[in-house]
Amino acid sequence: MKNYIIFTSILLMIGGMSLGLGSCNKKADTIAKVKVRDTSNALVSGARVILYGKSTLSPKKPVIRRDTAYTNSSGVAVFNYNDVYQTGQAGVAVLDISARKGDLTAEGIIKIEEELENTTTVFLQP
Repeated sequence: MKNYIIFTSILLMIGGMSLGLGSCNKKADTIAKVKVRDTSNALVSGARVILYGKSTLSPKKPVIRRDTAYTNSSGVAVFNYNDVYQTGQAGVAVLDISARKGDLTAEGIIKIEEELENTTTVFLQP
C-alpha cells in the first residue's frame, strides 16, 4: 500500500511538471526597423529617428509614448516593442516616423505587427 502511494505521487508530480512545461509559449520578438536613405539612395548613419502615435480620439488626446533611436552604421534604427505587445493581441500599432540628419528630414509611417520584424524605409529631403 505504501509503495502504491509513493508510486502514484511520483506519477502525479511528473504529470504536473510535464503539463507546466508544455504550456510555456515564448513569444517571438516584435521589432520595428527604419532604414534611412538620402536623396542619392545611400543609407545614412547617425540619423535621429522618432516613432510616435497620433490620437484618433475626438477631442485629440496627447500621445504619451515617443521612441527615439539613431541609425547604426548600416543606416537602420531598431525599436523593440516586446513590452507593448501582449500574447493574443491582434496587431500592435501604426506609428508615424520622423527622421532628421542635419538639415535633412523625412516622414513616414510604419505598421507594427506582432512577433515580426517590421521594416520600412524613409528618404531624407532638404
